[in-house]
Amino acid sequence: MAKREGIEISLAVAEAVKLADVDMVAAYPITPQTHIVEKLAEMVADGELKAAYINAESEHSAISLCLGSSIAGARTYTATSSQGLALMHEILYIASALRLPVVMTVVNRALSGPLNIWGDHSDVMGERDTGWIQFFAQNGQEAFDMTLQAFRVAEDHRVMLPVIVNIDGFTLSHVIEPIYILEQNEVNKFMKEFKPLNALDPRTPMTFGAFATPEYYIEAKKQLEQALFSSRKVITEVWNEFGKLYGRKYTPIEGYKANDANILLLTLGGIGETAQTAVDEMRDDGIKVGLLKLKLYRPFPIQELRRMCKKAKTLVIAERAMSIGGEGGPIGFEVRSAFYNEPTHLKIHDIILGLGGRDVRVEDFKMMINHALKNKPKEYELIGVRE
Repeated sequence: MAKREGIEISLAVAEAVKLADVDMVAAYPITPQTHIVEKLAEMVADGELKAAYINAESEHSAISLCLGSSIAGARTYTATSSQGLALMHEILYIASALRLPVVMTVVNRALSGPLNIWGDHSDVMGERDTGWIQFFAQNGQEAFDMTLQAFRVAEDHRVMLPVIVNIDGFTLSHVIEPIYILEQNEVNKFMKEFKPLNALDPRTPMTFGAFATPEYYIEAKKQLEQALFSSRKVITEVWNEFGKLYGRKYTPIEGYKANDANILLLTLGGIGETAQTAVDEMRDDGIKVGLLKLKLYRPFPIQELRRMCKKAKTLVIAERAMSIGGEGGPIGFEVRSAFYNEPTHLKIHDIILGLGGRDVRVEDFKMMINHALKNKPKEYELIGVRE
């Protein structure tokens, strides 16, 4: 039976990777993801995990090693943060284009400059168009569960795409929480043996990463886009199976007191639980507010968002990344696009907060809701700036 134990979330992620029985880990240390790969190195050194562990010379090298490992038919994992993810940027496009089921944990952290090691979502928002599936965990249990789910989704022959599992830097990664850690025999009911769809073999040569002229490039990109959209069916299947086995249900957007709400909050990542407390307190004050917690960012769950906002009059987006020069944040652009040409009177407020690890408190959510009830939406607003 699963044991509920107090464990640092980074170490719980490492446990999930071990239970998934990976074949190769390639990593380069960068705060705040280092505890994950340090623990995996310890597991390999102690014989708990029979896998190749490669200390790369940079994050660019780490993701490049992952591509080679995955092409060779190995279950492959890495983790990074912030500038490390930025250094991987050019290779991320290749991983998805080659349809390689690499799984990566991104411990979200602000990008320089100025230099900042605390958590926001600016790092991964720069990778939204790379073709990777993306999950967002709001707590340690979700980080553990989503890591296992990521391997199942990525390696399904109907998908064959890389997956990022996002967890907030420090406010999740370094926090100790009670988490149900599954036993290996329980995980074996869910995980399947990795059978690569295509793998390098000298006996049956194949070409990976071929040159594409203008006559073929756009078709390849269209196929990749369709594969990403089509992954939704498999993600749903995997999440439903996980829920039946272990009793924890996952959906692309999790609603909380949202069915009868006049005004909705939309969050992603760890601030969702803080927002939930704010919703409870505002409900006690007679304000019909609800909460939507975005768990699946890519492919973006447009239909679910429209359905869940159908009865609401106002939607307040709380996001922790800026699109500098774009009048808003990445999630704000996604949401407005989702409702473009839709017959709706939904007022959308795009609020950017918590950058560089700035605390996001219950009072901040109350202020956002009260502000949205009194004011017309602007393109976006950045709160917490000291004049």
